[in-house]
Amino acid sequence: MNASSLISSAEHDQANISFSEADLEQIAQITQKYPTSQAAVMPVLWMAQKKWGWLSIPVLQLVAETLGLPFSHVQGVASFYTMYWKRPMGKQHVQVCTNISCLLRGGEDIYRHVSNSLGIGHMERTEDGKFSLEEVECMGACGGAPMIVINEDYYENVTIEEVDRLLDSRNRPE
Repeated sequence: MNASSLISSAEHDQANISFSEADLEQIAQITQKYPTSQAAVMPVLWMAQKKWGWLSIPVLQLVAETLGLPFSHVQGVASFYTMYWKRPMGKQHVQVCTNISCLLRGGEDIYRHVSNSLGIGHMERTEDGKFSLEEVECMGACGGAPMIVINEDYYENVTIEEVDRLLDSRNRPE
């Protein structure tokens, strides 16, 4: 594991983690859709991850306090589901499916190619913070295997050449 993939407390300004008034209004709208605040923990965690990029301990504590839930419950949900990141990820988070359908159609080759191209492994990120990589079991699109997801964009029936084009297009200066 390279040094840039390790969790750094400096990545989150611990003292300035709080929900804005607009965030609290959105959380109130979310919780109104559910019978208990416990049932709303997943969408609130997703909202927090979108806001801060990952779910540090202070962010999990804030979600627990905001929803009036035990920290252990919120941490348990965040730990169980792989869609919640417990470490900083790259600006472009690449997920490559290597489950059976994707595996049979080249998913493992695509994963190795992306890993070699970026110089990182599973749940690591590049030193510049632009990319992170995750090998996933299934993304529920077996009919479009092999597939990858970059951030929230799904790409089915991908080839190594197409993956290279996608990565190149997301690596351009902003």
